[in-house]
Amino acid sequence: MSQTQQPLISHLVELRSRLLRAFAAILVVFLALVYFANDIYTILAEPLLSQLPEGASMIATGVATPFLTPLKLTLIVSFFAAIPYVLYQVWAFIAPGLYKHEKRLIAPLVFSSALLFYAGAAFAYFVVFPLAFGFFTKMAPEGVTIATDIASYLDFVLGLFIAFGIAFEIPIATILLCWTGVTTPKDLSAKRPYVIVIVFIVGMLLTPPDVISQTLLAIPMWLLFEVGVFFARFYVRAPEGDEEERDGSS
Repeated sequence: MSQTQQPLISHLVELRSRLLRAFAAILVVFLALVYFANDIYTILAEPLLSQLPEGASMIATGVATPFLTPLKLTLIVSFFAAIPYVLYQVWAFIAPGLYKHEKRLIAPLVFSSALLFYAGAAFAYFVVFPLAFGFFTKMAPEGVTIATDIASYLDFVLGLFIAFGIAFEIPIATILLCWTGVTTPKDLSAKRPYVIVIVFIVGMLLTPPDVISQTLLAIPMWLLFEVGVFFARFYVRAPEGDEEERDGSS
C-alpha cells in the first residue's frame, strides 16, 4: 500500500467511526423518547389545538398514521436533540486539518449554528404558529369544519421549522462569505436595500400564503443579516505568511 493511500484510509476509518458515534447518539435519544412519542406530538400540536373551534379536533386518515406519525416526529426530535453531539463529531474530524487561528474562528461558528437553528425553531413554535394558525382558523368559510390530518400537520410544521431554522443561520452564512473573501462587510452594507427585498421574497416563498408568516420570517432574516455583517468584520483572514502550522503536521 502506498504512503498516499494510508492517510486516506485512516481518514475514512475515522470518518466511519465519527458517523457511527453520531448515529448511536441519535438512536440512544430516540430510545429514551419513544415511550413519550404521543406526548411529544401533543406538545407539537398544541399551537393548532388551542386555536380550533370548540368541538373541533385533529384526525388521522391513514390506518397506521396514529402510530407512525408520532414515531416519525420522535425520530426527528431525537436528531435535533443530538445535534450538539453530532456537531462535536464533525468538529473532531475536521479540526486536525485546520490552523490554530482557524480553529479559534470556526469553533464558535460551528456551535453557534446549532443554537441559531434552535432559536429559529423556537421562534416558529412560540411566535409564528399561534399567529398563523389563529389566522387560518378564523379565515375558514362558514359551515366548514376544521379537521386537520395529523400527518399533514406534521409535514406542514416541519417545513416551517426547517425554513425558520435555516433562515436563522444567516449570520453564519454572512460571516463565512466575508471570511472566505467572497465579499466584505462594507459591500454587504451597501447592498442592504437589495437584501431587504430578497428576504421578503424568501419569506413569501418559504412560508404559507399569509402576510403574517411572511413578515415574521422576513424581519428576523433582515435583523440577523445585520448581526452577521457586524460580526463579519472580526473574521478577517490573516496573511498566508502569518498562518500557523496545522496541528499534527510534521
